Amino acid sequence: MPDINTNFNDKTVEYEQLLKDFKQLLKKNNLKFTIQREVILETLYNSDEHLTPEALHHLIQAKQPDLKTGIATVYRTLALLEDSNVVTSLSFGAQGKKYELGAKEHHDHLICTECGKITEFVDAEIEKRQHDITDALGFKMSDHSMQIYGICKECQEK
Repeated sequence: MPDINTNFNDKTVEYEQLLKDFKQLLKKNNLKFTIQREVILETLYNSDEHLTPEALHHLIQAKQPDLKTGIATVYRTLALLEDSNVVTSLSFGAQGKKYELGAKEHHDHLICTECGKITEFVDAEIEKRQHDITDALGFKMSDHSMQIYGICKECQEK
């Protein structure tokens, strides 16, 4: 059976280093460091879910209702973080994107087309085969992502 790992609790980047890098990114882009931007980053860091901008905004509002964080700030911050490869996104077409922190170890995704549930997994055999194929074809891979669409077990049982 393939080596499949769906547990990503041990994050590969410590928050303090991530925050330091984020501050440098803002400075490089002539943007101010604000508590709202920090809370966006911190919320992403602490989430094990793939979040839409709206879900991220809702989490921030629920956690810190006195902090005035507009949805436009969430969108702009996510765009900056995605452009800088700090976060990655999965596109759901007309339904928009869901974001996750890009500092996790490499993993792939199973995406339920019924309920939208996303399951992360790592399979050493798939990773090896991808490298074997690119090597055999003389292709230098710089990055890749796998997204498998289907219906999750829970939705199949309904």
